[in-house]
Amino acid sequence: MKAVTTSPPDPPLPDVDVVLPCLNEAEALPWVLARIPAGWRALVVDNGSTDGSADVARALGAHVVHEDRRGFGAACHAGLLAATGDVVCFCDCDASLDPAQLVPFVREVRDGGADLVLGRRRPQTRGAWPAHARAGNLALARLLRRRTGLRLHDLGPLRAARREPLLALGLTDRRSGYPLQMVVRAADAGWRITEHDVPYLPRTGTSKVTGTWRGTWQAVRDMSHVLNEPAAGAPESARSR
Repeated sequence: MKAVTTSPPDPPLPDVDVVLPCLNEAEALPWVLARIPAGWRALVVDNGSTDGSADVARALGAHVVHEDRRGFGAACHAGLLAATGDVVCFCDCDASLDPAQLVPFVREVRDGGADLVLGRRRPQTRGAWPAHARAGNLALARLLRRRTGLRLHDLGPLRAARREPLLALGLTDRRSGYPLQMVVRAADAGWRITEHDVPYLPRTGTSKVTGTWRGTWQAVRDMSHVLNEPAAGAPESARSR
């Protein structure tokens, strides 16, 4: 049975959408959707599921978006385009992260304390974050620091920002590099970026990206391409290399 993290309730923050990229997560959806804060809209982006995930999500009251183009970034961006809230959050749909943890993220964005808030994953069990996935994440965090100067520890999927500025970043990656590209372009644009610890639970089902060494390093390769993008405002000579 999935553990439920508890904390003192916060007043509801309206006009928030939570984008949940989904590929065969029917088993995890009931727990995830039950943890969406009251008054927020859950946008489950079905990325070609064959296990009835879309039907489960719809029956549980979520708004379902269909994205036929496979890829984590494709699903995330389809959700961003479908969102209408002032603040948009992102959360994995595999029950490894608790969307209720997003409440202080949204409050920080709304209060002007940050433009982008990220969750730093803290594993609650030994098997929640496999060694190969953690190693890949650490390598990317170091490369990100070299590229942007940001001293982040994690590039996890739990995050919050305002919708219009997110759209203005012009994100183009539609694979595993999407979360990193968001951070890189936000940093280039001068955004204030913060991170906060969040519990990281064992996921339900099998990971589509970091469940194996091969999948992890393919994701690292995708993200490395993002890190090689020239910074906004770079000379034309750098952009043409």
